[in-house]
Amino acid sequence: MDFDLLNTVEAGGCSVKLSAKELNKVLADLPAIKHKNLLVDIDTHDDAGVYKISDDYALIQTTDFFPPVCSDAYDFGQVAAANALSDVYAMGGQVLTALNIVLFPADLPMELLKEILKGGQDKVAEAGGVIAGGHTIVDDPVKYGLAVTGFVHPGKIITNAAAKPGDKLILTKPLGTGVVIAAKKIDLAAPETYRAAVDSMKLLNKEGAVIMNKYGVKCATDITGFGLLGHGMKMADASGVTFRIDAKSVPSIQQVEELIEQGCIPGAAFKNLEFVEKACFFEEGLDYNSKIRLVDAQTSGGLLICCPEEHSRDMLKDLKAGAYPDAALIGEVIPKGKNPLIVF
Repeated sequence: MDFDLLNTVEAGGCSVKLSAKELNKVLADLPAIKHKNLLVDIDTHDDAGVYKISDDYALIQTTDFFPPVCSDAYDFGQVAAANALSDVYAMGGQVLTALNIVLFPADLPMELLKEILKGGQDKVAEAGGVIAGGHTIVDDPVKYGLAVTGFVHPGKIITNAAAKPGDKLILTKPLGTGVVIAAKKIDLAAPETYRAAVDSMKLLNKEGAVIMNKYGVKCATDITGFGLLGHGMKMADASGVTFRIDAKSVPSIQQVEELIEQGCIPGAAFKNLEFVEKACFFEEGLDYNSKIRLVDAQTSGGLLICCPEEHSRDMLKDLKAGAYPDAALIGEVIPKGKNPLIVF
């Protein structure tokens, strides 16, 4: 159906997340949630919750939904589903079931909703899971996502709180989806750049989870609305270490640097920069545009992996030979210093 969903929203995808700074304040005032079977809770702001069922089986539970981040309804369904499923993969797990979350305006054609749901269903099937139902309400603008249940062995959980000095930092997907979508809305993104961004957002992190398990990774996260530096800072804080990130080594979608130079900077990037800049040490000479690229709010972004040094070359080789040709080694983990992040 010829209908541009991007024209219905001011901002979409993970760029609509609440400010990490303000969210931290709210969560800090909530009573602690503790249970003997709750293996991963909200304490470290991890990607999903993990609940132990038996000695060899634990459930992973997560949810995510947002307004349109691309023009085509079917693409949007796929991107939103891939984004929600990603939290399971970031924990090293596999997908079981998903429930649709739908908020849809009463005045839009129902054919659009059908295409969104078809995109989500196809992506869940690709993940090896099944759609078990869902819930819909009337709301404007469109919002779509999933509540996802996955599983993992309790002894093989990957968290954001297990980075060790000496680990190498690997990023599996290029940055820039927020910038590209902002540029698309004002017709500055080249068609091939926009397509590359959509294809990146639709790409599952499923193979990345398999490769992490192959090499015994214990610490990872997926990069979404708080940008590379926002999620990296959460990992470093949760693990009690410092991350050194080489900005020049961080991959980007084609044309992103040019678009930032032209002023295509989504509002979420400014919020993310405010969130990290006081805690992050930026080495002299790192320009403003580079900082913006590293805090660009990603939708369905790649995995940031803390890989044991002895496996880093082989892991990177496997990632690049598989689904993630842009995967790159972008830094290292060092003992905790004054700042959780050092960017050079």
